[in-house]
Amino acid sequence: MSSSTRSRSRVFTVEQANARLPLVRVIARDLVTLSREVVERQQRLEHLTSGREMEAGDPYEDELNHVHRELEKDRRRLRDFAAELDQLGVELKSAVEGIVDFPSRLEGRKVFLCWKLGDAEVLHWHEVGEGCANRQPLTAATVLGTPGDGGQPELKA
Repeated sequence: MSSSTRSRSRVFTVEQANARLPLVRVIARDLVTLSREVVERQQRLEHLTSGREMEAGDPYEDELNHVHRELEKDRRRLRDFAAELDQLGVELKSAVEGIVDFPSRLEGRKVFLCWKLGDAEVLHWHEVGEGCANRQPLTAATVLGTPGDGGQPELKA
């Protein structure tokens, strides 16, 4: 079983997800900062080169090639950050907003515990087919239940 497959089969309780947050928070913060910088530089580059045909000997060719190389290097770093999260069993949902999901179970079905950079702890969940916009708060009624699939405790509604 590959490490990626192993991490995707991981099921988190709220406590386990919150225990991972110190490391997830650091990775997410770096990911968001770099992601926003890459988006901004890509937009500026597109604006500068829009409608412009590069010809041999163009005085800006070397500089533009350097910018392209730097952007590609930073895109590789973004992929590395995402891979780190995957190794932790966490699914990246938005690099720009710092949204990650922790696979969990609720009443026998797979759900996601949803965390966003800036949240103090994991306080929300959502169905698998839904995103952060549809996340619901974890309430006192959502408590740990009995072990579900794979011996992991389940959330109860």
